Amino acid sequence: MGVLADGRAFESSEERSQRHSGSLLTRRRFQFAGALVLGAFVPWFMRGPFLPGTMTEHASVYTLVGNIVAIIIAFWMRLSIETYPGIQRSYVIFPAALTGHGLVLTWFALTRFPYDRLGLAGGFLLHVVWLYLLYIYAERRIRRRYAVVPFGRIDGLFKIDQIDWLPLSRPRLHDARNCTAIVADFAAELPNEWSAFLADAALAGRVVYQVKQLTESLSGRVEIDHLSENSFGSLVPVRGYFYFKSLIDLAFALLLLPLVLPVMMIIAGAIRIDSSGPILFRQKRLGHAGKPITVYKFRTMRPVVIEDERRAAMTTEDDDRITRVGRLLRKLRLDELPQIINILKFEMSWIGPRPEAMPLSHWYVDDIPFYRYRHVVKPGITGWAQVNQGHVAEVDQVIEKLHYDFYYIKYFSPWLDVLIVFRTIKTMLSGFGAR
Repeated sequence: MGVLADGRAFESSEERSQRHSGSLLTRRRFQFAGALVLGAFVPWFMRGPFLPGTMTEHASVYTLVGNIVAIIIAFWMRLSIETYPGIQRSYVIFPAALTGHGLVLTWFALTRFPYDRLGLAGGFLLHVVWLYLLYIYAERRIRRRYAVVPFGRIDGLFKIDQIDWLPLSRPRLHDARNCTAIVADFAAELPNEWSAFLADAALAGRVVYQVKQLTESLSGRVEIDHLSENSFGSLVPVRGYFYFKSLIDLAFALLLLPLVLPVMMIIAGAIRIDSSGPILFRQKRLGHAGKPITVYKFRTMRPVVIEDERRAAMTTEDDDRITRVGRLLRKLRLDELPQIINILKFEMSWIGPRPEAMPLSHWYVDDIPFYRYRHVVKPGITGWAQVNQGHVAEVDQVIEKLHYDFYYIKYFSPWLDVLIVFRTIKTMLSGFGAR
């Protein structure tokens, strides 16, 4: 970046070329077109000169269509999941591509349509390699920059470090020329010239975000300190998906049960050898609609009598009650496996806010506004708060956890659940937040 004699900045031709090149490589249409060419048409064109068969035979044509459909499904998943915060695109590329091509392969297997296995495998490989190369070369180097209108509740934006924030000092579109978007608090009393500025920005095709929605999107939290009637009402989850999700939970529990039972038997034996006491830990917790449920876990602590119920329900870091086997189970989250029983009883879901012990729930209800509202959905084995924050117990930490729970309730959808599954796998491998 250079400077003219009058003090204005200018871009060199090399900088301008790099900026436009990076912009092209990060455009979804370019990525999608490249994936279609490499993942669908290249394997098709290779039939004959490099691969056995011809381009016009049924297996070749069906494979071409199958790869196109797989790429469309994968990109649809990516666009749906990447809108949520806290996710790097690199985490989504492989699972989305695997899902798209896996569904197509399943369809071929069920319908017995002729297809080329090598063509499908090549399409999947080229699809994934193309997207990862784009990510490595362009996307991970780009940092977004947003212009901020300096009125209203904007202070929270500057605490989010994944964006470069540019506070505007005057209502001039030229000042925001190098910014991806403009952010404003529409609930604030804006001077007329700033209202006109936002109108001009919209007419010019600039992206303008409301600060509240953008903060939620970037932080993955819904602040509860300033909930109004309107924002409180917007937290009602989609009921259709609520019931459909219960059926999905049951189906997955039944499918996984034959695989999980041998693992649970091995864990039960390890617990029995490691320390005395029951294998399962049973605890009363609050479930959906605030109804008490008995939650099952593998016992990870030595039985110790503690008179203070609240203290007994809390687990601190390096708690001396935790057994050797229990520490490993907690790190890998395997102590939660017996909760498949709660799922089969329709008391819990695979994904949702974690159910709290009764003494802690009563404590939080007394000290935290709207806490009981988190029971509007079923509790889960893993959840949005767990993959973002980990295990907490103190009131100030629970308030932050509630922000995440409310975000999950407000944006309750299958795509958010899929994202939580991806991040739970990462959490299990890293041991994040375990106690």
